[in-house]
Amino acid sequence: MSQFAGIRSQRGFRIIFAAVAVIFALSIFMLLPPASTTTKVLGFGQGQKPTTQSSSVEAITIDTSLITDLSQYFADYPIQKPFKEKFGELGRRNRVLRDWLIQVETSQDSTTKSILRNAIEEVAIAQYPFLQPPKQTQSHQSRSSRHPVQDLRASFEPDSAGIVIPTSDHTLRYAAHLIASLRSVLNSTLPIQVVYAGDDDLSPTNRDHLLTLAASGPAITFLNILTVFDDTTLKLETGGWAIKPFAALASPFEKVILADADAVFLQPPEALLQHDAFVNKGALLFHDRLLWKHAFEGRHEWWRDQIRRPSKEMDASLVWTEDYAEEADSGLVVLDKSRPDTFMGLLHICWQNTYDVREETTYKITYGDKESWWLGLELAGAEYEFSKHYGGVVGWENVDDKERLGVCSFVIAHVDAKGRLLWYNGSLLKNKGQVGMEDVYEVPDKWMIDAEWVKGARKQDHSCMVGGEVRELTRDELDVLQRSIAAARQVDTLVRTS
Repeated sequence: MSQFAGIRSQRGFRIIFAAVAVIFALSIFMLLPPASTTTKVLGFGQGQKPTTQSSSVEAITIDTSLITDLSQYFADYPIQKPFKEKFGELGRRNRVLRDWLIQVETSQDSTTKSILRNAIEEVAIAQYPFLQPPKQTQSHQSRSSRHPVQDLRASFEPDSAGIVIPTSDHTLRYAAHLIASLRSVLNSTLPIQVVYAGDDDLSPTNRDHLLTLAASGPAITFLNILTVFDDTTLKLETGGWAIKPFAALASPFEKVILADADAVFLQPPEALLQHDAFVNKGALLFHDRLLWKHAFEGRHEWWRDQIRRPSKEMDASLVWTEDYAEEADSGLVVLDKSRPDTFMGLLHICWQNTYDVREETTYKITYGDKESWWLGLELAGAEYEFSKHYGGVVGWENVDDKERLGVCSFVIAHVDAKGRLLWYNGSLLKNKGQVGMEDVYEVPDKWMIDAEWVKGARKQDHSCMVGGEVRELTRDELDVLQRSIAAARQVDTLVRTS
């Protein structure tokens, strides 16, 4: 039963009214005399987006005291255990915060801005305690921040873009391969920030090794995530995948290309920032493979229970409509944090990866952080778009025991908006998961997409795609991979020395 069901008082009615008014008005406050408790709101016409560019509006009036009542209710009753049935409720709260952020950005009245900012911060402090500075940082301050959301958003450099790579000593080798390829092969000049969780996660010596890979581009920078967020509810030092959304949130870049250490690019990453999906929606995601249809009934029941009003993007999903198992390959995510909807969606994603939530639900129902990305954006009402194709394969030609021609390997491949190979996961090694193949490199020469997957029985076994067109890698693509492997071999010497 919803937490709102128990509210019987007149104040409770006002709170519910405020929630409805704020969520559906998608409003921008207009000026009234500062002493007034009411503010005019610009309501968007049906089908219009909650952005500041819209010009077709109608004026309605909302009592701003209702905003205070609603924020106090959210703060007094934050989302608590058990979490499984509350993902959708948190998403609705984030939609309210999204609208308030938009109104702060568009209002010209200082009183209105103050009311909204106070409401946002009160809710955020209660719901997202990790936004507070770490305790060791707080010891040098008189008290915790009273406006962590404002502080965090102010730390984003306007109009900036960069690549964020979370890594540790365990994935150092792959991160070094990726950086060497980006800088020395693809000649990317985007700034690169490596994010880690303390010296025990990524040692100072290994950070020094990565610094040497900057080539002629900007210097590699580092961010210890434990100096940004209070780790009490996160436990990121041992969190594995969980660090990823926090790395994206903490980065000073407004436009973030978040890449796993074992990602392999076949085009310069700058192309991602020009992708129509990212430009128009502010969030570009990539699909996983289409596997295991109807195999995870409980997972789909949970998704449908939490997502009561699916977006157009969700309605177009084969995972949503045909019950395939996994939607997203989170090895590469592109986000524009300057957009209020994207920012609030990212906060939801972070919440899903906090320790208690991931241990109770996120990593139990789905695999690691993968599905938290689209789910957080979806529930928070953020615009996002997936690449039009589900995951393909880059590898080697093969004929299986049923005499089907296919392409096999250990990676998942993705294409750009024009259907050209863009990136794949799994590293430059032929099979990074197989003992005894730690030094085996081989340039793949074939690829396939939009066909049937045949999954290997074990993680270290190759998977194949059959029934589609076997395509040749272009000369330029082969050249990128050959030179990236050559750079990786040189990096291996450095890493092994460490």
